[in-house]
Parts: sequence; C-alpha cells; structure tokens
Amino acid sequence: MRSHRRSRLLAPLLLLPLIAGCFSSGGDDSGSDGKDGDDSRLRVALAFPPAENLSPYGADATLLSRLGVTEGLTALDANGSAAPALAESWRRDGDKVWEFTLRDATFQDGSDVTPAAVADSLTHATHAKPAPAALAGVSLSAKAGGERVVRITTAEPDPVLPLRLSSPSLAVLSGKAYGDKNRVDPVGHATGPFELTKVNGATSATLDRFDDYWGGRAQASGIDARFIADGTARANALRTGELDIAEAVPVAQAATLDEKTRRDTATTRTTSLLLNASSGVFEDAGLRAAARGALDTSVFAKDVYEGYADPSAGIYGPAVTWAEGKRTEPVGRAAAKKPSGATINLATYDNRPELPEVAQVVKQQLEKAGFKVKLTVREYSRLEGDALEGKFDAFVLARNTLLDTGDPVAVLASDYTCDGGFNIAQLCDKDVDRAVADAEKIADTAKRQDAAMAAEARILGSDAVVPLVHQRIITGVADSVQGVILDPYERTLVGTGTRR
Repeated sequence: MRSHRRSRLLAPLLLLPLIAGCFSSGGDDSGSDGKDGDDSRLRVALAFPPAENLSPYGADATLLSRLGVTEGLTALDANGSAAPALAESWRRDGDKVWEFTLRDATFQDGSDVTPAAVADSLTHATHAKPAPAALAGVSLSAKAGGERVVRITTAEPDPVLPLRLSSPSLAVLSGKAYGDKNRVDPVGHATGPFELTKVNGATSATLDRFDDYWGGRAQASGIDARFIADGTARANALRTGELDIAEAVPVAQAATLDEKTRRDTATTRTTSLLLNASSGVFEDAGLRAAARGALDTSVFAKDVYEGYADPSAGIYGPAVTWAEGKRTEPVGRAAAKKPSGATINLATYDNRPELPEVAQVVKQQLEKAGFKVKLTVREYSRLEGDALEGKFDAFVLARNTLLDTGDPVAVLASDYTCDGGFNIAQLCDKDVDRAVADAEKIADTAKRQDAAMAAEARILGSDAVVPLVHQRIITGVADSVQGVILDPYERTLVGTGTRR
C-alpha cells in the first residue's frame, strides 16, 4: 500500500529567475534603526490562513517564514543555492556527515542559539508526524560538535543537505517551543527579525520587532497580519489604504490597482492538472493520455492569467533557467483511448482565485473530448486531506516545486513516487521511482539537473501530471512601502529593510 503521509499544504509552485541577492532576511538598508510608534508598523494580508495551528512542520511553515518569524541553518539565494542563515558556514566530513558552524544569535525568548539547541530542534523535526516534506525519505541525527558546531549525520549520503536545511519546515526554535508534547509553539521562540506576540486563530496575528536579531534591527516596529482568503478583499483593502502589503493579488484585480502598487514576480510555481493514476477513471493510462491530449494549455497564460504567466513547458518552467536546455521528450506514453462518457470528479481550491477559472476551462475542454466532469471547489484546507487520500479523479494544483528544499529532485520524490508524501496524483511507477532514486544519489549540480530532467520525462510520460501554466505572482505594495522582498521561492515577504 502506498503511504499517504499528510505533507504540508500548499506546496503550490515552480520557476526560478536569476535575481541578485539572497532572500533569507533582507530588503534594503537592513540593520538600521527603525522608527518607533504605530506609524512604522506594517499592515500585511496573507492569502492562506493558518491550517495547522502554526506548526512549523506543515503548511504554516511558510506563513512563519514570510512574516520574518522563523529561519533555519541555511537559506536560498537567488540562484537556488544554499546561503548562510543561522549557520555562517558548513563543510562535509565524509559521505554522511556535515558540520555547520553557527553564528552568534539569540532566540526571541532570550536564550542563546547553541549547537545543543539547534540539534534538539532538528531532532524534534525528525520525530514529527507526519514528517516535514524536506525530510521525506531522509533519516538524520544532529548533535553538538563543539562550541559553535552542529554535526548532522544522515543514514545515507545526502549531497544536498545544506539545501534541505533551508526549508521553512526545518526552522530552528528554542527548547521552550517544545514544552507541550502535543504541539510546537513558535510564539516567542524563533530567531527571525519579527516575533509573534499574539495569534487570533485563523484571522490575524500580531508581531513585534525583535531588537536582538542577529541580522540587525528591523526598520518596521512590528507587523499586523491578517489572513484574508478572498483575493478581491485583499486587493480592495490595499486600494482603500487599509493594508500596506497584499500577497497574491488576483489577476482579475490587478488592473484595479495603480501600476506603481503592482509588483509581478516570476516564481518557482507551476499550475498542473494531476490525474489519479491508482484508482477510478484515470487508473487507465489510455484515458490519462486522452485527458492530456484534450487540453489546449496555450489558453491559460494568455486568457486566464492575462499575461501574468508563461505557457507550460514541463514540471520545471522557464524561470528554472537551466531546465529548458536539458529537457527531453516524455518517455513511455500510452496511446489515447476514447473517453466514451467516462465521469470524473475534478477538484480545486479558491485561495488562489485563478484556479477555479483554470478548472472551469479544463472542465470544458475535457467535456468537449467526451468526458463528463463534476467540479468541486473549496477552500484549500478543506480539500487537502481528501486529495492526498485519492478521493478525486483529477485535481488542479498550483505547486511551488522549489519551496520545500530548493532541490529540483525533492519535489519529484515528494509528488510522484510510490511513497511520496504529497502524491496527489497517486502515481506509483517503478520506472519513475528508479529514475528519481538515481537522481537523488548525484552530488554534482549539473549531473543532478540532468538526472532530474530524465525523471521529469518519465513522470510526464505517465500522464499523471499535465503542466498547464507557469505563474507569476502579483504582490500589492502601497506607494509608501519600501523593501518588500519579492522572492521567487515565496518563502519570504518582509525583512529587516521592509518599512513605510
């Protein structure tokens, strides 16, 4: 039986532009004294409400990192490489051991970031149920290795461990965060420039500046965050001056904002149609091929996303700049069969407002080809469990393929292998598993990329995933605000230099 470990959420996304800089904490003028008083607080709206009580191990991990609350040993730079964060340097000691040297840093509860504290935090992550996506298929142990050194040992050689540790789900928290055995509490126990001080369920949160942040004192005195799932409401609140920053402005609302307040950024996110390859109509590879052949993907970037997207190229889109030159034709595709009125249950979520429209277009195209389609649209947190359990025949998902680790192979293992923790497509193919496993063993960057593309060809050949469009994200930013972090990986949004 396939394991359906409930991964974190909205692992929606894909692409990767070469933008200078590191997206770990910055903005401009980081470290300068910020203004005091309410007028220096930032008012921010996020699209996804907390789904797991702000656990760092699931969907909510990116909420914490985007608000500048948490960070890990490493971060991702603009080229997708591991960059220093709480660890200022690292080295490999043999095949299975890495040593990370810590910088001087303090937890928000006043305790020091020590090797023992870091090792304890990572140990808790390894015991989390379900396991964080960044640790899917990986067994590691951490221990103090000196006054400033953490030694991490993996059961098998892990050539991308520094990338893996950049995941928001492997944020380092103080020992007090683990006082309740039933939950991890990030409030006041993280290391980022902003400290959570109050959480009002799934509606809002209050954050204050953490003055002892190792990267310098943030210029904003705090953040008043609101979780607003309705994209039109986010755009309206920005337009009327109630917000300073609104993430994920719907394409349909972009034109209502002044041009100066619209920032569109290529991201590492792809929207795809996932077909349930293990049960129901699409267990038949011939009908999956028929569904893929029925879709005209050229309409999504131009019409649904009104130019704020790129036409589909594969699992990795054009912003992953190395991918196009390495891409090969899909391998092992079945011949298409006639749908003959086969009925399918198609689902998507409305947190990202374009997705229901994408699903409507998919529905129309499939029906034109001879399928009968029932469409379900709900808020993401009310769909994820059913999707991971294979209760839908097809699912429209926006997936950030580099969110979890920055490693292009990791998303393939998570989403398309028999034991993958986020395998909504329910794909279990021995040739795919073998190709992914081969890629996971490779340390050389260029060769690992080649192997990832070979695995992509196998996955696309299964027709369990049909890439539809590669997205750009629109962030609404008030004229008075500077230093918003337009991160292609969508891990960060505000940093020390974000201010108004």
